[in-house]
Amino acid sequence: MPIQRVRSKRAKTNALMADPELRDYIPATESFDRRTVERMLEQFGMIYVKPVNGTFGRGVIRIEKPETSSAYRFQSGERRYEFPSFDGMYRRLLSVKKPRAYLSQQGIHLLKYQGRSFDLRVMVQINPQSVWETTGMIGRVAHPRKIVTNYHAGGTPAPVRTLMAEHLTSEQWPPFEDRLRKLGVSVAAALARRFPRLKEIGIDIAVDESLKPWILEVNTLPDPFLFRRLPDKSVFRKIYAYAVSYGRFKSRKRRA
Repeated sequence: MPIQRVRSKRAKTNALMADPELRDYIPATESFDRRTVERMLEQFGMIYVKPVNGTFGRGVIRIEKPETSSAYRFQSGERRYEFPSFDGMYRRLLSVKKPRAYLSQQGIHLLKYQGRSFDLRVMVQINPQSVWETTGMIGRVAHPRKIVTNYHAGGTPAPVRTLMAEHLTSEQWPPFEDRLRKLGVSVAAALARRFPRLKEIGIDIAVDESLKPWILEVNTLPDPFLFRRLPDKSVFRKIYAYAVSYGRFKSRKRRA
């Protein structure tokens, strides 16, 4: 039986929202239309609009209405736009975004490492004992001129502990790491109740200034080879071995 893949961001968000323990970790997510964008900007000051079906951060746009300014701004790729009115901004937004279904999501101000924003990718897999297990975590530092952290969009992979060292003491790190690992398993279990043929997920997690993790997105066929870039090669070896065990890859030796 093939491994299940779920492309719709809305379907995955709805599955997570059905779990009361996970709702607080999910940014407000709604449909994309003029009224929703305007209302969410007034409420949050920053939102992201992104394709309902999309990968690698393609098509993601960040929109801002700073409290200290009457201007509206948005960024797509490396291009930045500024407008004196919402109407002008929204007209331009419609011409810039891809011609497909979009959703609107509450913006989370990411922590920074050496002045660049970063988020985290948490890998969770079914282990050989048929139990969900968090098998790896890696940070992704955004390209200096871009809003997305994806490796395919110029992001830089880095160990999570390295990125969090500016924000956590050595005593705070172990419980924080444990919280992320447990959150990963909870997310996988919640999704598997709705999509029972899942075997692996990659969770994109933002950490805000209060050190709260936010679930930005869940990928159901995540790229395991990103983890080859960690100094600890045992992480990728485990991820790859698990993927072989449930049939994603054929059993053959690969150099880590």
